[in-house]
This record gives sequence, C-alpha cells and structure tokens, in this order.
Amino acid sequence: MVLQSEKPGILLIFCSINLICEQLRVIFADKSNTNMKVLILNGPNLNLTGERETKLYGSLSFEDYMEELKKRFPGIDIGYDQTNIEGEIIDKLQEANFEYDAIVLNAGAYTHTSVAIGDAIRSIEIPVVEVHISNIYSRESFRHTSYIAPYCIGSVTGFGLDSYRLALAYFRK
Repeated sequence: MVLQSEKPGILLIFCSINLICEQLRVIFADKSNTNMKVLILNGPNLNLTGERETKLYGSLSFEDYMEELKKRFPGIDIGYDQTNIEGEIIDKLQEANFEYDAIVLNAGAYTHTSVAIGDAIRSIEIPVVEVHISNIYSRESFRHTSYIAPYCIGSVTGFGLDSYRLALAYFRK
C-alpha cells in the first residue's frame, strides 16, 4: 500500500519507523522465545522449612512450595539448591553466574554474619534478590544487619514463603 501526502516527509518517517520496529523485533525475537533461568538458593536450616518453628516459618515444606512456584511462573526456569555450609553457598553463587540469569537468595543466618557471601555476590554479574521468610527487622537486633543487601538489587522480607514469589515476580517483568 502506498501512502500519498502533500507533505513528502510523512511517508519517509512512516517507512523509517516501520524499518526500526522490524529491526527491533529481530533483535529481541531470540530473547522472547527463551525462558529466564533463576536459581533459588537457600542457606542454613531452610531444609527444615515446614518442620522447624512453624509459627515463624509456616508448615508448608519448601519442596511443596517449589511446585507451586513452578506452576505460577511457567515462563521462568526455576532451579533450586540448599546448603547449610557457607563455602558451598559461595561456590553455588559463582557457578550460577555462568548457568543462570538471576538468583533469589535466602542466606539464612549467614545474612547477618558472612562478609564472604557479600563479597561473592559483589563479584558476580547476574542480579541477586535477597529474601527472608520472616521479617528480620522485627526479630533480634543482630538480625537487622545484612552483609549481603548492599550487593543485591533488592530485598524481600517478612512475607512468609511468598517472599520468594515476590522476588520471582520482579524477574517476570
């Protein structure tokens, strides 16, 4: 279809905008067909979620909650790992930098003690969101300090297991 106008520049602008839009579709086409890969990495004692301190952490196991998350976020490939060992958290953060697009990290009590985990987050290129099931600011004063938050793109705390859902929702944008 040919558009005619008394002002010849209008057709040229229309064609240029169409060309730019087509080039953008080509550039971003590959990304729209692939799922984002996000690792959920849990630290110490979170393997006992659903069993330990259920008034604080709830009665649903994390494995059961993971199934809910995978159903809720079909466009995100969600990986999961848990360890009670600080050095293994660091190893997993460094490995994830090459295998995933982002990390959702609940470092548990290491949040308040581990300069090394903070350094590991600072050293990787993919974004990390800090999460906590409980509200760390309504608990003991030593839990009010996070050695990882300065290197994360954000923190979600106090929404129970939904803290993970909220963190994943950020990456769905």
